Amino acid sequence: MTTLTLNISGMTCAACARNVERIVNKQVGVTSGQVNLGTEKLMLVFDESVISLEKIFAQVARGGFALHLPEKEATLSAEAEESALRKADEMAELWRRFIISAIFTVPLTLFSMIPMTLYYLGLEWIPPNFDPMHYPVFNGIAQLLMTIPVMVVNHGCFKNGFRALFKGHPNMDSLIAKGTLVAFLYSLWLTGENIFLDAHNMFYYETAAVILTLIVLGKYMEAKAKGRTSEAIKKLMGLAPKTAKVVRGGVEMEIAIEDVVVDDIIAVRPGEKMPVDGIVISGQTAVDESMLTGESMPVNKNIGDSIIGASINKNGAIQYRATKVGKDTVLSQIVKLVEDAQNSKAPIARLADIISGHFVHVVIIVAILAGAAWFISGQEIAFSLTILVSVLVIACPCALGLATPTAIMVGTGKGAENGILIKGGESLETAHKIQTVILDKTGTVTEGKPHVTDIIANGNHAVDEILRLAAAAEKSSEHPLGEAIVSHGMEKFGMLPEPEHFNSITGQGIEARIDGFDILIGNKKLMATREINITEYDNDSNTLANEGKTPMYMAINGEAAGIIAVADVIKPTSKAAIERLESMGINVVMLTGDNKRTAEAVAKQAGIQSVLAEVLPSDKAENVKKLQAQGQIVAMVGDGINDAPALVQADVGIAIGGGTDVAIESAEIVLMRGDLQGVSQAIYLSKRTMRNIKQNLFWAFAYNVLGIPIAMGALYLFGGPLLSPMVAAVAMSFSSVSVLMNVLRLKRVKLT
Repeated sequence: MTTLTLNISGMTCAACARNVERIVNKQVGVTSGQVNLGTEKLMLVFDESVISLEKIFAQVARGGFALHLPEKEATLSAEAEESALRKADEMAELWRRFIISAIFTVPLTLFSMIPMTLYYLGLEWIPPNFDPMHYPVFNGIAQLLMTIPVMVVNHGCFKNGFRALFKGHPNMDSLIAKGTLVAFLYSLWLTGENIFLDAHNMFYYETAAVILTLIVLGKYMEAKAKGRTSEAIKKLMGLAPKTAKVVRGGVEMEIAIEDVVVDDIIAVRPGEKMPVDGIVISGQTAVDESMLTGESMPVNKNIGDSIIGASINKNGAIQYRATKVGKDTVLSQIVKLVEDAQNSKAPIARLADIISGHFVHVVIIVAILAGAAWFISGQEIAFSLTILVSVLVIACPCALGLATPTAIMVGTGKGAENGILIKGGESLETAHKIQTVILDKTGTVTEGKPHVTDIIANGNHAVDEILRLAAAAEKSSEHPLGEAIVSHGMEKFGMLPEPEHFNSITGQGIEARIDGFDILIGNKKLMATREINITEYDNDSNTLANEGKTPMYMAINGEAAGIIAVADVIKPTSKAAIERLESMGINVVMLTGDNKRTAEAVAKQAGIQSVLAEVLPSDKAENVKKLQAQGQIVAMVGDGINDAPALVQADVGIAIGGGTDVAIESAEIVLMRGDLQGVSQAIYLSKRTMRNIKQNLFWAFAYNVLGIPIAMGALYLFGGPLLSPMVAAVAMSFSSVSVLMNVLRLKRVKLT
């Protein structure tokens, strides 16, 4: 199977999107075709051995639309520029059409409306040639000549609308084209009567011109608002620099970023952006990664540390070796992830899709029946045509079609800006219903690596001396606990003495000789084997163990000297994040393979009430299933390979960004920052996005439920006004723009 994301041109409304999906999905060999009206893209899955891409393109073209392959080798900055230029051209064309339309529509409206207004006010004087009663031929021809340019400049509406209508799949353009053409042809007929039969008819040319002018203005405003919904992805795409300084053959040269290859040496000075991903090979600096992770504090980088492309070098000149370039960089993967999410559909969108797919057919039937009913009841044909045109113009499936995809675009974009990568509309929708969050302990609640937490000395040796000797002794050890002691010692003293002798004792500890001292570091078994009395530390040892810490005894020259405690400490943000989850009414459970004593100690520090300890990696998914069997909507948060089955089993899998690739691939949501604050932020963002979607759908439905009966003359039946087709055009344009304006409110949501 081949998966592609294709650009679509020629769509004007939700019915168009539905038509493209219908054309694509009925082709033999196509597994799936999903259209996103907001991004104007098609997510296509097809079997190239059964159907060619050229055939799919041809079938879509027969339907009046066009598919375009994106540039495969284009850099992110080039893609951003191409997209911006395409949107700018589209908006410039819409604005040009509006200006030309307005130039003719404004005088046409004045020319036609002034006599009507003066007649209404009872004034006898009407400017020469304006009076249709005395100059009916001139008046009709003048209005006709002013209307024709408006019809011509908006000919695309008629072309697209009638083509879709004749193919049996009408869209919004079909409604507008049919309504305006009816008004124009009826006016043309009346003009002919004035010329050849000496009649004195009034005209409806201004109705056709004003509708087309207002529609193109509405489309311009819609395109402008729609462009703002994808600002987040544009910002991400625009982060990558266009050039890179590489060192080749000992010479530094500046080249285009697309010419950078793996293993190139990149030179970056303070204030410059990192062109691609890599590993630092010389120098040290602090790097601002906030645009990718949402973390505001700069991250220190030394030799061996990883660099993320598009991050900003703050204060030191460094060189690093390129490890990922082009589409393989972290930034490119993030952009792809966000684009895929924005092109996906949430389950809530299905109802709107079904309705908008049949909406235009129903509106055309309703408009014809309403106009015919008024005519049969005794109204003049002009009145009946006004009803027909008003119903056709006011009904708009666009608001329904835009309600969900644009909110998902802004929601996922907002998440990306804050280091929360949401992989699809379905997971975004499910997240707002989460009732229980299961947290893996190591690397999720805790830092994932041990740290020295306590040093207890018996008075014969100072605390600093114990740490210095222990860190020096552990320099040759490969045990994680020993590495924690060495790291702490290096931070404290910088340089450590070299061991004169070192021996690792399997399952017990180590022995070494440092500066003439014989050092032993290990567990109780080691001390008992060497007959070293450690009873004075029993209380301290029990206290440390109850706190989830691992005590290691130290002896110097055959006598007990103290205890060094090591623990995987909780992350600084874990407790606050868990408190926020509980304040949202979410049950928090910690799941770990550690012993119950350690697990409960960590849970107590983090403020977690429910703990599942001593759980084997293979049983983690089973524990998720048990909670789901109780009717709970469960989110699993983890970072390791052993968390992958549970992440897949959960209703929503959330991976910590610093975790393994397997965990990240298995999850629906990825937290780039690597702390638990992102969990509550993702759920809150989901709640706000779903609230926004429901508001949009409510107003879209309410608009049509109220607007169509009014256009049919419901108010007129009870002595109220008759809806003008021009007012209907304003209302139709406003419905789509109002949905987009409501969506843009999501951009102001604060997640912290």
